[in-house]
Amino acid sequence: MPDGKPAGVRCVQLDDDLRCRIFGRPERPACCSGLQPAADMCGASRDDALAWLTRLEVATRPAAPLRADAVR
Repeated sequence: MPDGKPAGVRCVQLDDDLRCRIFGRPERPACCSGLQPAADMCGASRDDALAWLTRLEVATRPAAPLRADAVR
């Protein structure tokens, strides 16, 4: 994803088993390889982990640009 992965969009590098196709390879983005999961992030289930990742994506999503007609 040359322009980055937007929040809420499935990564194109995930295979059918939800495993990263480029894990451990040099082309893996720094934001992915720098993510260090911990027990509280993973939770007790896949749903817990996805909920954490969703909150992380929302918290780090760039703000939408203001529309020209919205500025007065």
